Amino acid sequence: MNATPPPVPVEGLLTGTVAIVTGAGQGVGEGIARSLAAAGAAVVIAARRAENGEPAAAAIRERGQQALFVRCDVTDRADVDAAVQAAVDTYGGLDVMVHNAVSPPGPPRPIQEIDDGTIAAQIATSTTASFHCAQAAFTQLSARGGSLILLTSPAGIEGSGNLPLYGTVKGAQRGFLKSLAREWGPHGVRVNAIAPVAWTPAMDTATAANPTLEARLVARTPLGRIGSSEDDIGPVAVFLASSLARHVTGQTICADGGRYLGL
Repeated sequence: MNATPPPVPVEGLLTGTVAIVTGAGQGVGEGIARSLAAAGAAVVIAARRAENGEPAAAAIRERGQQALFVRCDVTDRADVDAAVQAAVDTYGGLDVMVHNAVSPPGPPRPIQEIDDGTIAAQIATSTTASFHCAQAAFTQLSARGGSLILLTSPAGIEGSGNLPLYGTVKGAQRGFLKSLAREWGPHGVRVNAIAPVAWTPAMDTATAANPTLEARLVARTPLGRIGSSEDDIGPVAVFLASSLARHVTGQTICADGGRYLGL
């Protein structure tokens, strides 16, 4: 396995900005929130469970950075509206909306074995919630020249023979962001996506059940390691949220160590 490089310095890039990250109580969402905060953003941790969300926000505050937890079920438009309002009331506005929350795809299985409840949950959390986040945030983002970032997956680009529903909803997000980039460009709002592969609590569970999984994932990754949510995925979100990406919209960045090379 290749050596892990040192963290990317991001301090100051987002000073004075405000970001919401959905599903930020753990995993990739938490890593992104921590990286945005390290870059100077005030961050709203919008998570469904307080037992994850409040400790995530507290950990950021303990580093001397700004963070607020707001309970938010992204499938409920009223909750998303409330998260945006909390950002405005607490920090004065909103510059960055990151939609990361996702419904667990479950074990690999063919499409004919997927029940209606699983279909509805994944569509609601990935696809419909992308609309909720966009609609709720647009007024603030357009007023401040902001950015919408969606978390998608390589499965949404190349499909997935093991998780066909997951590939479908993640592909739908990419169609949405491309359309929204065209619509919102004249308003000065950029819309992009990140397709990450990183170590998360879900990966811990998966490797406990399948001890050979990590070695197989690493073997398929040209950079020779699984990414860190905070140190590898977070800086990509910082870039997309910052003025460094001022001429980038409608794009998907695969932050996966090179596993997917088809763009």
